[in-house]
Amino acid sequence: MKALLAVCWTLAAALPAARAANDPAASRQAFGEAARVLQSPRCLNCHTVTDFPRQGDDRHPHAQMIKRGPAGMGHPSLMCLACHQAANSADGAVPGAPNWHLAPLSMGWEGLSAGQMCRKLLDRNQNGNRGVPELVAHMTTDPLVQWAWHPGGKRETPPLSQRDFHDAVRRWADAGAYCPK
Repeated sequence: MKALLAVCWTLAAALPAARAANDPAASRQAFGEAARVLQSPRCLNCHTVTDFPRQGDDRHPHAQMIKRGPAGMGHPSLMCLACHQAANSADGAVPGAPNWHLAPLSMGWEGLSAGQMCRKLLDRNQNGNRGVPELVAHMTTDPLVQWAWHPGGKRETPPLSQRDFHDAVRRWADAGAYCPK
């Protein structure tokens, strides 16, 4: 009898987790939370649809007339890494993180709704052939993405804490990676 009760308790405890694995409403709500960050200047300045990066909380075109370049890392005569080092400058004026670069044009999000952005994120033809686990890893561990919460200078941080963003991204994925309509 104890063994049967233990099995029943184990199955009952697993039910909420099983439901969470395919919960479109919970997934869409979690992506809506994450989208608040993805649509903030910290992400949009590099996920631009222009041939140049944007900068600042007002998202103005990058000073020095910087251009995207062939690999999204600036033109050969002025690469992003010429100024943007592995960490913010001591005075915070020049932001920095490892592998500083623009997102590919295919991952430009300017002007997209949360649902459009989500569908673009999931499109392997546009996202560098990343599956959901790789997208979660990118958004929760990539040092360039994590820089958003440590931008230096007088830049605003995203509207969610780093921990809340990570949690929302994981809940979105765990509940089925559904997109808002």
